[in-house]
Amino acid sequence: MAGGRYHHGDLRAALLDSATTALRTRGVDALSLRELARDIGVSHAAPRRHFKDKRALLNALALRGFERLTAELDAAAATEGPFRRRLTALARAYVCFAVHDAELLELMFVRKHAPDASEELVAAGHRLGTSMLAVIVDGQRSGDVHAGGADGIGLSVFAGLHGFASLAASGMVPEEGSDAALDILLGELLNGIAPR
Repeated sequence: MAGGRYHHGDLRAALLDSATTALRTRGVDALSLRELARDIGVSHAAPRRHFKDKRALLNALALRGFERLTAELDAAAATEGPFRRRLTALARAYVCFAVHDAELLELMFVRKHAPDASEELVAAGHRLGTSMLAVIVDGQRSGDVHAGGADGIGLSVFAGLHGFASLAASGMVPEEGSDAALDILLGELLNGIAPR
């Protein structure tokens, strides 16, 4: 919505939409409530009705990112077929999110959040983890993943996947070879979590 004009409706959503666009194009450091207000055509004081400061805006963006990523991973995990296909769909969705919204992913996982928002953000992070863990638990039920602590197995898979996604988002994994590199990573992860 950056560059568009706000008319009537949900100002908070319009600000978050505009902030998401600005985050993608200009980065987190360039975000300002005053500039967002100008971008959507409202008074510079209007955003303060919804966000007391920039930190509150960033927390809301991170929360929205967790919600969107969780929904995308849930949709990928619902892929029909064997465990490997479901894990691959989940991994590709995660990497796609990371590459297309690298600044948002960094905001979600790396940046410090205001103490008064951390409980809500931690809960959103847990929902994301639960979504990913469900695929591991299903793999254990189908015999594709070894028995044992699903939390530890899930954390190992997530750490590998998040590390790969971060590398891909930063350009360290060439885009033309990223699918093949992800397949190699998944093969190694699958070998590591296979029944013993």
